Amino acid sequence: MKRYFYNIFGLISLLLFLNCGTKTPPTALTSNNLKLTPKQLGETITSDELKEHLYIYASDEFEGRETGTEGQKKAVNYLKSNYEKLGISGALDDESYFQKVPLKYLKSSSAALSLNNETYIEYKDYALINGVPSQSFNVSEIVDLGYGIESKNYSDYKNIDIKDKVVLIKSGEPKNQNGNYKVNNSKEVSVWGSPSGFNEKFNLAIKKGAKIVLLNDDKILPRYAAYLKRKSQSEGSMVLATSKINVPKFLITKSLYNKIKSDGNFKLEIENQSIKVDSENVAAFIKGSTAPNEVIVISAHLDHEGVKDGKVYNGADDDGSGTVAILEIAEAFKTALKNGQRPKRSVLFLHVTGEEKGLLGSQYYTDFDPLFPIENTVANLNIDMIGRTDPKRDGDRNYIYLIGSDRLSTELHNLSENVNKNFTNITLDYTYNALTDPNRFYERSDHYNFAKYDVPVIFYFNGTHDDYHQPSDTPDKIQYDLLENRTRLVFYTAWEIANRDKRLVVDKPTLK
Repeated sequence: MKRYFYNIFGLISLLLFLNCGTKTPPTALTSNNLKLTPKQLGETITSDELKEHLYIYASDEFEGRETGTEGQKKAVNYLKSNYEKLGISGALDDESYFQKVPLKYLKSSSAALSLNNETYIEYKDYALINGVPSQSFNVSEIVDLGYGIESKNYSDYKNIDIKDKVVLIKSGEPKNQNGNYKVNNSKEVSVWGSPSGFNEKFNLAIKKGAKIVLLNDDKILPRYAAYLKRKSQSEGSMVLATSKINVPKFLITKSLYNKIKSDGNFKLEIENQSIKVDSENVAAFIKGSTAPNEVIVISAHLDHEGVKDGKVYNGADDDGSGTVAILEIAEAFKTALKNGQRPKRSVLFLHVTGEEKGLLGSQYYTDFDPLFPIENTVANLNIDMIGRTDPKRDGDRNYIYLIGSDRLSTELHNLSENVNKNFTNITLDYTYNALTDPNRFYERSDHYNFAKYDVPVIFYFNGTHDDYHQPSDTPDKIQYDLLENRTRLVFYTAWEIANRDKRLVVDKPTLK
């Protein structure tokens, strides 16, 4: 990395550093205990080193890094070796780097639902949207939860216990007699009525102990049904294999919703054939000084699409760009550490598997095996595609889409804005942050699994392009000057969160 220090000791040390080829910080700065500024630390993140990493990580040698394949093993070992070179230990109890993520590949999966001897059509009338063990149900009692909402101003859960029960939920959110939504008491839709609201409703019902959840959403069902049908007829799908996942989640049509609601009796048969898949998250860790139990998670997904029809899907932007960005951010933190500047809070550098298969690695981390308690996780900065530009976007190329920064914490949003103003001067574009965004990007990358636990998040994203999920997403198309500046923005934001006096306040929790 290039390092610029504005004192005579730093200049002399830098020359020695360049001559000897070492990666350690200038010794004069260390020995004289001269404090490095955030700007100096950020400037150790360079386009040259990002490019060097990415041409390796997104090369054909890594075979598209599909989850559970030999190419993915090469990827995780590359990450491990780089953290070892940096001298940053693994985050597991024995300081190893690999968090095993139990997965299974569903070769075939089907769900048959009938009501009063009438059989309904899978992928048309309903769709099972998660992988669960083979099982059968004869349902004679169902709890109608209405909208399935629980908030400060409105709740469908008052005096209702749904533990071990089948629940029925409808889409949308209620309005009062003035035409305002009851949750927000305004004309503005809340998260419950947004395109991502169905996920919030599923999560809450499962958290409260539901045995099966059937949710009507006629807008979302066709998208999921088409995707799941295509998967079942071609390559199959991958799911978490932990025994703790056993709650079937169904999207259903309004017509089927009404019939189940009026009758309450139906039969359900779920069958699948599966193969065990071996995969892992990669986690490296720097312990904080004065608040070590408070943890910032910087995440990116390490996987991509693999090899299809003999073509390697290199995934340089998706998400090679985020992966190499974390390596450079980690090195900047290590540079500070070598200079005696340990962050106040701990920092977890988390590379998750199975994002392309349904955010599986991050879901396993948050739902089943957090290496550090979720309640002690102060923020998640998630980096997924930051090396290109969106051809549909008007304006200059020096931008980044930010998603989620203001959803849970006003402090995080304001901090992010101030950091950018002070250091990077990137245009922060919030186009995809709207609750009504039909693309639902807020729930389509790994930050979402943290956000559902009310961990403040920022999702850094450059938008899609013609090479998205194509074999043409190659490292020669990355705009490395943009990648450099965007990576620095994430570092400066993480550095500020790590060293502020108090942890971020969550003033807009989702479920309250």
